[in-house]
Amino acid sequence: MDALFLHPNFPGQFKHIAAALAREPETRVWALGDQTQSSADRTPPGVRLLQYPGIPPSPEATHPLARNFEQAVRRAEQAIQALTQYKRQGLEPDVIVAHPGWGDAFFVRDYFPGAKVVGLFEYYYRAHGADVGFDTEFPAQFSDIFRLHAANATQLLALESCDVALCSTAWQKSRFPDAYQSRLQVQHEGIDTAALAPDATARITLPDGTTLQQGDEVVTYVSRSLEPYRGFHVFLRALPALLAARPHCQVVVVGSEGASYGPHPPQGGSWKDHYLGELGQPLDASRVHFTGALPYEQYVRVLQISRVHLYLTYPFILSWSLIEAMSVGCTIVASDTAPVHEVLQDGVNARLFPFKDHRTLAALAAQALAQPAAHAFLGRAARATARQRFDFDTLAWPAYRALLQP
Repeated sequence: MDALFLHPNFPGQFKHIAAALAREPETRVWALGDQTQSSADRTPPGVRLLQYPGIPPSPEATHPLARNFEQAVRRAEQAIQALTQYKRQGLEPDVIVAHPGWGDAFFVRDYFPGAKVVGLFEYYYRAHGADVGFDTEFPAQFSDIFRLHAANATQLLALESCDVALCSTAWQKSRFPDAYQSRLQVQHEGIDTAALAPDATARITLPDGTTLQQGDEVVTYVSRSLEPYRGFHVFLRALPALLAARPHCQVVVVGSEGASYGPHPPQGGSWKDHYLGELGQPLDASRVHFTGALPYEQYVRVLQISRVHLYLTYPFILSWSLIEAMSVGCTIVASDTAPVHEVLQDGVNARLFPFKDHRTLAALAAQALAQPAAHAFLGRAARATARQRFDFDTLAWPAYRALLQP
């Protein structure tokens, strides 16, 4: 069997799936990614990575509401051009697995008509009831609603041209139009719960030279980018009270200073600098450590030394980092938002708080830090949930392998 994966930032969510498929005998696995985002060092063994050039910004003449679509069409065209030389060499994939949100897969149905197309559909934007307008600090404007409505075009076109359509959570599936609900299936990509396990010997040296280990009083916060979509502003507002209540705790903040999902600050700079300025007081740099993005192995060790892990999100895509923190056995304090409800219950496997209530966040985190033994059952229950619902080897891979059968 020949399989082709499409994701600008390959492997993305397909890390375990592509690796497992490449280990099968008589199976060839190809992948296509953006050369500015994908890289050979992150490509699983046995997968041949093809790349297309990065996509330049849309011309100024392009209508602002059409720029996402224009970029998607450019990306689709680049994808086909990159695949052409391999098609001439005989590449005719039996199955194509794509994350269609950026347009890479627009034309593959026509270019490889014999292939089964499996799409991972992460999110469909709505004007109400989810991320848009959720945070009252950032009221939705009509221009935002119009832009996101237009951005859904890539999802709708992809839904029309795939054979199997998957969503990672039931809530994410529920955001899509009623007309497509019967075509969408809930299937998470899974994580390696055996590798992502508690480690009593874990320790890490941070970029500033601080060494922390399992058993230390450590609070962790992780996000691809430090931005409001993942509650960075609420987290930062909770820190002064938390640091005062627990004078010996260390806080490790992992994430870049860009913006992955929401806008950049209107005044420029980063959200980190913006909200640090809002605090009106400096944070003790010997206790609050901003690491930036970390290599995956170091990121896992950060989770393994965490006594309390904080996770905040708008109603949006569920982060892999949350499920990985669960698998590691972290005691988690999380925002009471969808789709967090699908994996965490207050007092059962985590503590939940209202998203904007930074005072309650600080109080719950301080309590968990002060009473680690009394809260340890939450971490054990979180790990059990991760293993029971998201284990790759026993759950996700068998389901995906059946779906990938040509």
